Amino acid sequence: MRSTLNIGENILNLRRERRITQEQLAEFIGVTKASVSKWETGQSTPDILLLPCLATYFDVTVDELLGYCPQLSKEQIIRIYQEFSAEFAKGCFEEVMDKTWNYVKKYYSCYPFLFQICVLWLNHYMLAEEGEGQKKILWSVVELCGHIREHCQDIGISNNAIVIQGMAYLSLGQAEKVVDIFEDRLNSDKLTEQGGMLLTQAYMMLGDREKAECNIQIAMYSAVMSLVGNATHFLSVSSDNLKICEETVRRVERVAETYDFIRLHPNNMAVFEYQAAVCYGIHEEKEKALEHMGRYVICLEELFHRDEMTLHGDAYFHRIEEWLKEPLGSTVAPRDRKLIIEDSKQAFAHPAFQFLENESRFQRLKEKVNFIK
Repeated sequence: MRSTLNIGENILNLRRERRITQEQLAEFIGVTKASVSKWETGQSTPDILLLPCLATYFDVTVDELLGYCPQLSKEQIIRIYQEFSAEFAKGCFEEVMDKTWNYVKKYYSCYPFLFQICVLWLNHYMLAEEGEGQKKILWSVVELCGHIREHCQDIGISNNAIVIQGMAYLSLGQAEKVVDIFEDRLNSDKLTEQGGMLLTQAYMMLGDREKAECNIQIAMYSAVMSLVGNATHFLSVSSDNLKICEETVRRVERVAETYDFIRLHPNNMAVFEYQAAVCYGIHEEKEKALEHMGRYVICLEELFHRDEMTLHGDAYFHRIEEWLKEPLGSTVAPRDRKLIIEDSKQAFAHPAFQFLENESRFQRLKEKVNFIK
């Protein structure tokens, strides 16, 4: 990943593209030919006062002249995220953090990129030194999300930044901040779902059936995935009530089978099955705890059997592929494959499973996960 400006090389390329000699450029700018030569060979750089004149001469912006682009494309954002994620998995954490900060400073007005950096930090802060090191990164997430919320004109990005900010506050133990952010907001967003339906109807009225189908499929996909996520949290909140846990598991798994969740989003389903196993483990329901840990492992095998862990649609959700490729769609894995596998192995150490340690089925499931690469 490069972060340097290449003004000398850019001047050389622009001059050659326009078939201009060094003498002609020097005469127009009011410098010597030797000065132009030194710029192009990197021995020196033009005085800052000359930049507007140079940019005007070549009919480019000053940013273009400098080789600086304050905005990144969707593809560039995804690539940079993946590169940093891989570096966090194998490199020195502090050095990688310094690199991410350099990019933040360079692209401080590229809000889709800044949002992804917040996601990156939130997904990797636990690799930092425990205590103050982790807190420092979480506060950085809070502050950068605040910058996005204050200045970004894209409502979608701003709303997503609010969610990431809330997650960071929660990780910092600042529960009251989360309540302040979301309590009134959720009460005032009751028309959001209706707005999505109106958009679908508008597309149909305009005769754009493809966009109508795409919009409604995205809404349906998001809704069912949200159902799984909320049900997972409900299991956690209600873990002391076995009856509620059983009913939650029964209902969600019926929906999961209908929508083929394990193939459509194995990560979400793995988290749900794991939480179900934890609930049954808390109540020492051996058979059910083992059953759901078995399903958890199946989800992991589905998740890791591909070389790349990416989200995708299916024959039913056939209009969502392009949406999933958007940076905010997060089609790529939030963390490096190696880190996710290591976390999956640690999952078996939960205190709720202590009574299963001598069970051969439990040990076989652990061995299966250990062989995942």
